Amino acid sequence: MVFGARVWKTGIAVALALYISAWLSFTPPVIAAVAAIFAMQPSIYRSWRYFLDQLQTNILGAALALLAGIFFSNNVIAIGIVCIIVIIISLRLGMEDTIGLTLVTVVAVMEASGEWRFAVNRLLLSLIGIGCAFLVNILFFPPKPKQQFASQIQSIFVKMSLLLRTVISNEMKETIFREEKEGLRSALKSLSDKYRLMEEEIKKLKGKRKGFSRIRELVVYKQKLLVMYKGLEVLDAVDEHYFQTARTDAMDDYFDNHMEKLIKFHEHVLLKFDDKLKDDSTEGLEMEADNERFMTELIERSNLQPTGMLRLSVVAAAMYDYGYQVARLDKLVEYDHRGEAEEREPLELLLKGIWLK
Repeated sequence: MVFGARVWKTGIAVALALYISAWLSFTPPVIAAVAAIFAMQPSIYRSWRYFLDQLQTNILGAALALLAGIFFSNNVIAIGIVCIIVIIISLRLGMEDTIGLTLVTVVAVMEASGEWRFAVNRLLLSLIGIGCAFLVNILFFPPKPKQQFASQIQSIFVKMSLLLRTVISNEMKETIFREEKEGLRSALKSLSDKYRLMEEEIKKLKGKRKGFSRIRELVVYKQKLLVMYKGLEVLDAVDEHYFQTARTDAMDDYFDNHMEKLIKFHEHVLLKFDDKLKDDSTEGLEMEADNERFMTELIERSNLQPTGMLRLSVVAAAMYDYGYQVARLDKLVEYDHRGEAEEREPLELLLKGIWLK
């Protein structure tokens, strides 16, 4: 967890849970605080899903602990067996994320030898903590995975484009290059997690209300993520194969020039998606043709000079795939913009009709 809104919200939720527990005279309030810490989730949908899951598993765990406490008191073996049963049931229900907090409730209830008032007290403390985390997550700086994804992908592209522009010319120090590449890999993993959060938000909370426009936009974001990974694959291919072959200056220029074209095209597509550039359908077609020509000329050169070309072909294939996926992203962006225009057209006609009247 990086230092940000979620850190502040966790502290607020803990303080609120402790305050409400003390105000209602529920003891010990630390259980509510622990529940608030566990329940703070990175998205609104996950907060709601976690709240529902914890409600079910905590009630189930408290009921089992209450029954076991009546018959076995606070026997340590009985506590362990009940914990095992609760874990198995939670896994069967697909609620493994709730296991930790549910076990806290189980142990707390069984310590009181099945006294039902104590069991209700512990259950309510857990629900207070979960509820406080849910409310704070919604009311204070609510998570916005879409905006965070868009901002993050822009910063990652800047880092990736620098590495791709210097990798063929081998201008960057090797230690710096490897550090930057691993940092890029870690950033892409974080971006993938952000995409999953955004996908959940759109499909579960907004999909039915927003119609196809949200799903269409989601497809574009998924392709954006795929293209970034294809760029990382190019870096890996160059690092593993390119410099292990005997090359001429002309070959270095050939690869370097095409790499520059691919990065520039990728940058243009991202700007086009943000409506900062004019839609140009010919640019994508020209890039596709250029990408095909790059591979065709490389095959012709390999027939003339077969030595070392096999490993260069691996690099060229990675670059070709990167360019192909960028061209596909360009088409998806155009479809998305075209779909938005078609959705706006009936509204514009309606407003125009009202104005004429």
